[in-house]
Amino acid sequence: MLRTHMTVTTIRQLMEMKIIPCFSLHRKLAGLHHAVGAVRWRSSYRQPPVLIAAPARALIDEQISIKGRFLPPHCPVTVHSQMHSEDGDLWEAFAHYNADADGTVSLTRDHSVGGSYSGCEPMGLFWGLQPAPGAREGLRLRKKNVETPYVVHVSLLEGHVSPSEEQSNELAAVTTERWYMAPGVRRIEICQDGVVGTLFLPPGTGPFPGMLDLWGMGGGLVEYRSALFASRGYASLSVAYIGHKELPGPQNKINVGDSYFKSAFHLLQDHHQVCADRIGIIGLSFGVYLTLRLATNIGVKPSCLICINGPVGSTIKLSDDDGRTENFEGDQKYWMYDDQGHVSFRAVSLPANLSPESKVKIENLTCPLMYIVGEDDLSSSSIENADLIEETLRAAGKSQLFTRLSYPGAGHLIEPPYSPNSRASLWSVKPKKLITLWGGHLAPHAAAQEDAWKKILDFMENNLRQ
Repeated sequence: MLRTHMTVTTIRQLMEMKIIPCFSLHRKLAGLHHAVGAVRWRSSYRQPPVLIAAPARALIDEQISIKGRFLPPHCPVTVHSQMHSEDGDLWEAFAHYNADADGTVSLTRDHSVGGSYSGCEPMGLFWGLQPAPGAREGLRLRKKNVETPYVVHVSLLEGHVSPSEEQSNELAAVTTERWYMAPGVRRIEICQDGVVGTLFLPPGTGPFPGMLDLWGMGGGLVEYRSALFASRGYASLSVAYIGHKELPGPQNKINVGDSYFKSAFHLLQDHHQVCADRIGIIGLSFGVYLTLRLATNIGVKPSCLICINGPVGSTIKLSDDDGRTENFEGDQKYWMYDDQGHVSFRAVSLPANLSPESKVKIENLTCPLMYIVGEDDLSSSSIENADLIEETLRAAGKSQLFTRLSYPGAGHLIEPPYSPNSRASLWSVKPKKLITLWGGHLAPHAAAQEDAWKKILDFMENNLRQ
């Protein structure tokens, strides 16, 4: 008010000095009083809303706190997340909240009342991400370049709206970065002794406990789980064994055998920054079969095994003593299709359908095994395979080696926490387009991933560090 009073006084003085013509005085004073009124109105208005994400940069398995502040009391708002995959596809999630009496919305405290998820889900905006309307069919979100983050834009919208509604008003926004690689983690490409893979080493000189990382028949070289293991203090080697340009072709056939996986284990074991006697193996899907086969047949001595939704054998006939297999797509006897033409491989891995000579001799196991089951797995008969392993170890007097985690509503792709699940995704394009079913419902699958990851890290800590 002092500044306003001085301004009026100055105008009057200028008028008396005849610097300002008298006829304009009333117009200027009226305009000035209007401006003062506006200042008074704004000074009593709330501070503009803000949206806070802390920490703004975090590892993919870390929770972040998202909070909106300076909202009108009890007002309805929508919190919206968006990001582009490395292929340029838009993924999004949204949830409806109501501000409290102080005009605050906190995702760690408050319940969503609608949208992509409901209830108190602090990380729902991340695991709830799904392809935006109009996206290509069969998308699955997987990080290819682990040296860059996912960049997620989070916005606060006025009212309970769908993000596609053009009239929605953005009140505030913030950007977050989600990383698989912590600062200081080293990524080393491997093409040695015929082995194709990527080694990730934690910061420091070591020596570090190690993990051999085996994925499924989707093929290629999948690095993001290994990068995250290294971010948690483990040297991790992710290995390609099918569908990679550096491997013998054709790409839809496994042309490496037992000696290949043995070489990969020894490559990790012999590294000067790795504890040779503290190495575990983790496998998902067909990688479970390879993990069990490696640990029981080949003379390597892993310290522990982690198996996620996979079989104890294979329907694919072994073509030679080295363990090379036929074309995976050649045997479609047990493939099943839903009414949309999407394929399920679940029956392929039923113990009764597995080739007897391929079944792993589970009774030969000598190290602790954690087996993780998604009870809504549509790609593998995980429950039946877990039962078989448990029964075999019990009969061999080795029940103490077996730990089973079983998750209702979770599907096949149990991955690091807060990763969005794809219930079905594109499997192949040639010779024809094929969508495969994975299973899993968003909220229970997300809960399974979060719980399983904590228990995986505890299991590794107990068996590789102590």
